Amino acid sequence: MTDTNLKDSGILYVVATPIGHLDDISYRAVEVLKNCDLILCEDTRHSKRLLQNYNITTATRSLHAHNEHHISASILAQIKQGSHMALISDAGTPLISDPGFPLIEQAHQQGIKVMPIPGASAVIALLSVAGLPVQPFTFHGFIPPKKNQRLAFYQSLLPLNQTHVFYESSHRIAKSLVDLSTILDSEARVCVGRELTKRFEHIYSGNAEEVSQQIQESTNHQKGEFVIAVSGRISSATLTLNDDTQKLALLLKPLMAPKQAASVVAEHHGANKKQVYEFIINSSND
Repeated sequence: MTDTNLKDSGILYVVATPIGHLDDISYRAVEVLKNCDLILCEDTRHSKRLLQNYNITTATRSLHAHNEHHISASILAQIKQGSHMALISDAGTPLISDPGFPLIEQAHQQGIKVMPIPGASAVIALLSVAGLPVQPFTFHGFIPPKKNQRLAFYQSLLPLNQTHVFYESSHRIAKSLVDLSTILDSEARVCVGRELTKRFEHIYSGNAEEVSQQIQESTNHQKGEFVIAVSGRISSATLTLNDDTQKLALLLKPLMAPKQAASVVAEHHGANKKQVYEFIINSSND
């Protein structure tokens, strides 16, 4: 290894792997995977293609959601005895909606060195091309599968004071975007990445209704893996509230909860309560 002598002490490497295109892996990641003692895979069968492509012959072991709580202790014991291990997921950066949290948590508790080997991430890949503000953004992982829960989740995002990113499955994407279009107004922006870095990669962009229609145009548009980013017009409230309304909102902000203050201001000045709420929330960042 160029940066760490593997014979000094046990290290747990967290290695990002490609999300689709096999070339999207760093030289350092390949070197770590070739030289460590064991590779912990979400699915050894899935990872076999990547490892064979780079002539990586290191032994593998499965670590997934159904066994990680049971085998983490034995894995960490081996690392403490001097073994060097690499954790990979089926695609992308481990722990981003993937198994591995109990292992990493316990490693830190036991003073074991955990070293990141960065690389591909579907979330970051989409945000880099979405054309949406990303400071700040919140990543939610996979959203609830049932319609009522999904609608409640979408409703909880309002007002859109930042960008929200989440995953959705192929068999729910069409219905999910229809639900999203019933919650968001036409000003909110949506970007969907399908099969990022793969042969049939496609980026859909527009408001929720427009993107929903694009996805529904063909069943082929509903195949693959999806990342969704949603963002509002963060500063729009300040463009429509007059000076008196803004002054009262700022006066009440330290005195009561934002929703309560927004209700009082909206009633007193006949303003839009949602816009007042957005102004109060965003003014805290000035």
